[in-house]
Amino acid sequence: MAKAYERIADDLRDRIRAGELGAGDRLPSETVLVEEYNKSLPTVRQALGLLQAEGLIEKQHGRGNFVRQPRTPIFRSNLRHQWEKDRAREPEQQRKKTGSTEHDTGLEVNDLVFYAVYDEVEADEELAAIFGVPVGTTMVERTYRTRYEAEDYPFNLVVSYLVRDMVAVNPELLDATNEPWPGGTQNQLFTIGIELDRIEERVSARPPTAEESEELGLPPGTALIVLGKTSYDTDGRVVEHSYVRLPGDRTEMTFVTNLGRW
Repeated sequence: MAKAYERIADDLRDRIRAGELGAGDRLPSETVLVEEYNKSLPTVRQALGLLQAEGLIEKQHGRGNFVRQPRTPIFRSNLRHQWEKDRAREPEQQRKKTGSTEHDTGLEVNDLVFYAVYDEVEADEELAAIFGVPVGTTMVERTYRTRYEAEDYPFNLVVSYLVRDMVAVNPELLDATNEPWPGGTQNQLFTIGIELDRIEERVSARPPTAEESEELGLPPGTALIVLGKTSYDTDGRVVEHSYVRLPGDRTEMTFVTNLGRW
């Protein structure tokens, strides 16, 4: 038999799914719910906590509990890499029309708010091993955040690394004010004569840190998808590596493998 808080949660969930309580609507106050269900305040709060953990509602401090607004979903496929390569050599005007975020979300360029910061850091042991360079090698660290202008949280958290000496032949690649760069990283590398041969991606999942939960607006209990992306040029060199952290409640990843015919 279901417990009292589960029955309250079931009823509120049904009301949300039926549209009686719509996205953005404020739920009745805890005091009203105590009277409505004739249960104690701790029981009501347990029910609300369950719905919050499911991502159906969110608690706004000082305002109450609200039905959570559905956020723009992200559909990320490994086919995006060939799409990016195909457009890397297109004219700038064509490249400006759309980018990888628009590709993954169906939004338009003007719908997005883009943030980029560049820094120079020394390669630690992990980065040195990935790039095959000595520890301490100067790297360009690029931090990206992109969000839909109608939402408060970014689609993901991205940190990308390049070897500074490799890209410094084009000073524009060291200047964050040139972002968002039409055509993205593959076009940036194309400007210095680098063609990508393959991209390796490693995917894992883990609980988010408190900072990650806050920055991505994750409901309690939501997993974080962690993607490590390594790009190799036609000479087999690692030319870029990215750490991409994606919210598990709005990201769908698809991997397509084309098999040769017998």
